[in-house]
Amino acid sequence: MGAKKQPTYRFVVADSRSPRDGRFIEILGHYNPRTEPKTVEVNADKAKEWLAKGAQPSETVRRLFAEKGIMERGFVSDVKRKPKNEGKE
Repeated sequence: MGAKKQPTYRFVVADSRSPRDGRFIEILGHYNPRTEPKTVEVNADKAKEWLAKGAQPSETVRRLFAEKGIMERGFVSDVKRKPKNEGKE
């Protein structure tokens, strides 16, 4: 969201099959990195409810939720990353 050179972000719950900027199920809050200090507003009850149902936040959202005390910061165990030297010998 936002305008050119003025980003703002929403925390949304979306189906994994939906496009990145496509349909979403529910808005949980918003994040504005341009204010000082940065504005993070989240409906903690709704966020905890969706996390309990199995919603998987991105790394950025995980970090922001951890700052707000909604969840613990940690690594996502089911993310598979390619080794740095794969295919290069």
